[in-house]
Amino acid sequence: VQLQASGGGLVQPGGPLRLSCSVTGVITSVFNSADAGWYRQGPGGQRDLVATFSGRATNYADSVKGRFTISRDSARKRLYLQMNSLKPEDTAVYYCHGNYAGYTYWGQGTLVTVSS
Repeated sequence: VQLQASGGGLVQPGGPLRLSCSVTGVITSVFNSADAGWYRQGPGGQRDLVATFSGRATNYADSVKGRFTISRDSARKRLYLQMNSLKPEDTAVYYCHGNYAGYTYWGQGTLVTVSS
């Protein structure tokens, strides 16, 4: 199983950005039912939950509720994180994550920088 994150970059405050995570090595039913999502690690060094699927339910950090939306494409086996109204404090390395068939996997991280 491999997770490949992409879509990071430099964006101005208030702007949007969409992250994508390609998941390979799992069958569709496992992909659809897995706990999976996004975490981020800022300058402080702690990796925090941003948005995740728990089965079909979604969970968001309070700091991103109403601005970020997590979704997944079963046909492409991709996770997405649509980020709107970005703030400088959203600057971090974003990691996709998934629990597939009893194991935990992480993508390599993609840097998001919010700055004018």
